[in-house]
Amino acid sequence: MHIDWGFLFKARKSKSCLIQSGCKGAFKKQLNYQTSENMNPFITIRKPLLATILLLGSFLAVAAEPATENSENLSLEAAAALLTQAEDFSDQEKNLERLANYADERVFTIFQYFAANELYYVKETNELVAVESQGDKYKITTILSGKLLDITDRDSLNKVKSKNSLRSKANDYLAILQLKSPNDATRQAAVKNIVTSMDAEKIGLLDGVLKTEKNSDIIELIQIGKALIELNADDVTKQTKSIAVLSGSVIPVVKNQLLKLVDNETADPEVKKQARIALARINDKIARYEVMKTIAEGLSAGSILLLIAVGLAITFGVMRVINMAHGELMMLGAYTTYVIEQLMPAHITMSIIIAIPAAFLVSGFFGILIERYIIRYLHGRPLDTLLATFGVGLILQQLVRSIFGPTNMPIVSPEFMKGAFEINDVFAITYNRISIFFFAITVFVALILILKKTNLGLQVRAVAANRSIAKAMGVRSERIDAMTFGLGSGIAGLAGVALSQVTNVGPNMGQQYIIDSFMVVVFGGVGNLFGTFASGSFLGMLTKLLESWYGAVIASILVLIFIILFIQKWPRGLFPQKGRAAESE
Repeated sequence: MHIDWGFLFKARKSKSCLIQSGCKGAFKKQLNYQTSENMNPFITIRKPLLATILLLGSFLAVAAEPATENSENLSLEAAAALLTQAEDFSDQEKNLERLANYADERVFTIFQYFAANELYYVKETNELVAVESQGDKYKITTILSGKLLDITDRDSLNKVKSKNSLRSKANDYLAILQLKSPNDATRQAAVKNIVTSMDAEKIGLLDGVLKTEKNSDIIELIQIGKALIELNADDVTKQTKSIAVLSGSVIPVVKNQLLKLVDNETADPEVKKQARIALARINDKIARYEVMKTIAEGLSAGSILLLIAVGLAITFGVMRVINMAHGELMMLGAYTTYVIEQLMPAHITMSIIIAIPAAFLVSGFFGILIERYIIRYLHGRPLDTLLATFGVGLILQQLVRSIFGPTNMPIVSPEFMKGAFEINDVFAITYNRISIFFFAITVFVALILILKKTNLGLQVRAVAANRSIAKAMGVRSERIDAMTFGLGSGIAGLAGVALSQVTNVGPNMGQQYIIDSFMVVVFGGVGNLFGTFASGSFLGMLTKLLESWYGAVIASILVLIFIILFIQKWPRGLFPQKGRAAESE
């Protein structure tokens, strides 16, 4: 007797068929046919027994099959690795769908990099990695474990297979996953992205979120999204209610949709009237926030000017030295930050903390050298000190070019300085500028305490008030000059640390700020630190206000003209010195 095992194999592959009566009938029919074809009278086959044995063998074979790759028991690591092994885009689409079922924060990161077409993997291990450029090198971190790899180039990496439609689908999955996130900020960002997309299908997803959402800001965003869709409805009542919801929002898409409604000739006149009223309210609200934004940006710019100018105010006020190398001393502080960051690439936050005292010491050391070997021989000769320090500045620039090259060096900011503090779509200020503002205030307060509460500060103030009497009282004015110049130069180094977080580090960065710092010192009153604080804040806000009207170049020219006219009328500045120091000038 011959049994068709191919038939049994087909039956085994169809698991659901085995438990149906029709399949059992198919077994019996096949067996009847094969046993009756060449029947041997000496062989008697019990059909029910044989069928039972065959069915049992088939069940055992099915049970012994290995789990397929689509099994829900796959770990996240295994599911993520499948992204690196996709043979075609249809496989990659299935891999993305599989990943979307994992409730893990790391899946967010995978989808973010995939959607940005920046998802890579290590060729040898198939580990998904994030690649961050750091000058000529790269910082490569595994996404799932967060481990920093000992790889500095991309030769050992491959990019994960993707195309535009898959990246769009990854964005959709990302939005859905973010809507389920326990983090309020993540959910709010997801809702905002959906609202601004004006996609009715996606906004429909927000109905389910609204039932469970408790955050009032997110609820308001969802209501705005639904109102934007109903704004285009044919029902006048729905349009009117939508306008009432949208009238308090400063999201750009809201204003754009209301403007379209106003320009729509077929729209209902009453609806258009309500839309104009809502637009007027939105414009008033935007104007108020624009003023707040200008003030905040002005204070930020003023804090940078204060940090740069306060060191110059000390040397200029105490020693009457016009230090044209002040910008280059600031540059040394910025390069010190860059060097320390390169030595500690895996500890960016710690590197910036270490860079603060290091930059102060490096710039202060160079300042003392300049004073000891150049400035001390030029006392009472302001023009000569100006030319000499200008030459020193050129030497420092060339020294930096010889060591680091002429190109700008990027600095990686620590995590706490990334991102922005955002009140709404109009008013937002970056965390690095907020950090610099508080850093500048801290440095200024520390300097005031040094000058008011320490023996060094007492001697500095004595020499500044009257050098001859201070020397007669036993104050070593030469030592105080060196320490004062070193202190001012060290503060310039601190300014370099701060500037490295908002601009690239380069040999010419000091030249961009030296003129502004002199204007701050002269406008505030030579040698008066509180005058420097007031003038820095005022000029920063004035510059930002004029920039919003006329642009950066015209604003700088107008500020310079204003200071020239002011000095013509009040040559001693806002807060002139009083007493013997003023009389001796």
